[in-house]
Amino acid sequence: MVVLPHGVRHMPGHLSPAEQQALVDDVRAVVAEAPLYTPEMPKTGKQMSVRMTNCGALGWLTDRERGYRYQATHPVTGEPWPAVPERLLALWDEVADYPHPPEACLINFYGPEAKMGLHQDRDEDNFDAPVVSVSLGDACLFRVGGTTRGGRTVSFRLDSGDVVILGGKGRLCYHGVDRIYPSTSDLLKRGGRINLTLRRVTTPDHA
Repeated sequence: MVVLPHGVRHMPGHLSPAEQQALVDDVRAVVAEAPLYTPEMPKTGKQMSVRMTNCGALGWLTDRERGYRYQATHPVTGEPWPAVPERLLALWDEVADYPHPPEACLINFYGPEAKMGLHQDRDEDNFDAPVVSVSLGDACLFRVGGTTRGGRTVSFRLDSGDVVILGGKGRLCYHGVDRIYPSTSDLLKRGGRINLTLRRVTTPDHA
């Protein structure tokens, strides 16, 4: 049994096959407005192995010139991001245990060789809200550690329909994707994995 860091929750099979298909349809509609593009690492300009896009008032992105950040427009089209689908807002309300809605949903598409190195999600203004992650399509090997680089990590498989939440003391845990398991799901016609991460970016106005 894998013991996860405090604040990290894994909800296997949380979404039914019908709910997964509906979300894929939602993602396709988003991509039609905000096409997938290949991001670049800061400073080096090295291309990441995933393709990405966003929906919501803000979108996370990275490029050589300006690095990691959120902005309100697609870096290629210059258009505002599409709205977060209602199904994802409902999922946030169900699992996030946070009173304010997400402002960003990062959509990452992983091909069979794609990976994501260990990293923290720390480009937001504060870390009170959790990060809610949804897996669709092919399974992956997910790795998570503590809040400092180089510490102990644990790995486990994420299947289509799984949800992972990083909140509380686990909000800044390092995490990444070591590998994709091709042909483990028939949800996506051409294979691959979609990962959706819902985030709150700004500090809510409590006035």
